[in-house]
Amino acid sequence: MDTWLPSLITDTPQQGFELAITLSRRGVKYTQTDTDVLHKLRPEYANNADSLTAASQVIAINFQTVAAANNYWRDKK
Repeated sequence: MDTWLPSLITDTPQQGFELAITLSRRGVKYTQTDTDVLHKLRPEYANNADSLTAASQVIAINFQTVAAANNYWRDKK
């Protein structure tokens, strides 16, 4: 298995948010390993408000984790 996440540390909140999105997307790929099924289901959840809200919540939770790991970027100025 390759190491794709060497650290949660990022230089800026923007990079942290992008990392949170990557964590969220990787979580889906780890959960649904069949890419054919993953792509087949995408139109269903892409057009469902509840699914999009749930996806946003997962990203927000991951962003909280990244922000805490970066001490909320207070020391990064």
